[in-house]
Amino acid sequence: MTNKEQARRIKELEKLLLVNGIIEEKNNEKISYPYSKMSYKKLKKLVSIKRILDKSIFEKWFNNDIKLENSVLSFFKNLLEQKGDLINLYNEEDLKMQFIAPILNHINFTILDKEIRFFSEESLNYETDNFIFSGESDFFIAKGLEIPEKPYFFIQEFKQSEQYGNPRPQLLAELISAVELNNWTTIKGVYIIGTIWNFVILQKLGVDKYQYFVSKNFDSSDINGLTAIYKNLLFIKNEVIEMIDRGE
Repeated sequence: MTNKEQARRIKELEKLLLVNGIIEEKNNEKISYPYSKMSYKKLKKLVSIKRILDKSIFEKWFNNDIKLENSVLSFFKNLLEQKGDLINLYNEEDLKMQFIAPILNHINFTILDKEIRFFSEESLNYETDNFIFSGESDFFIAKGLEIPEKPYFFIQEFKQSEQYGNPRPQLLAELISAVELNNWTTIKGVYIIGTIWNFVILQKLGVDKYQYFVSKNFDSSDINGLTAIYKNLLFIKNEVIEMIDRGE
């Protein structure tokens, strides 16, 4: 085997290892960490992050006074009758298209005069002196109609059967990226495993130092859980509109 052939085979092997998440891509001596391959152990090696168990921070968010019209309740009853028993059988794309997308479309996060909408499978990159977070986010609300300019809220969906079975560190890495890119101190998101939704608040405490809070489980296969999820998302829509009106 010639040196040229050996170099080619090594390059092909490295590419295969990168695709399968066995190694991370190096960029100018910095390692690039894909969101989709992020583990909590790996995240804690890169930044200082701690979970706070106190759930009182969610009270204003979840105890909102949003009232739902009967047409909305009927929509969700029909959605559960048709697809509720299938949620845990769906593959990743089916779950997005058959169940999550109808919920998001019914809320309608597209507001043309505010120039915000939901983006799906869009890239998000954040670079520090030591590492890079990169990859595509499942869903996020952002300023911008053609391309996302400022992300406000993230949804990370996941299937338990996949190799990296914990969506929480993936969401946290995305939230850290957004907080830093926006120069904010706090941001919200949610991660989904099958029927269960968990809302998250991340707070920046200092340089590469964060804390976060995880809500109780919301079961989307139950009408009460689903309507609570819907109201929580409507709260976010209203909050984003208020933030834009304030110039944030």
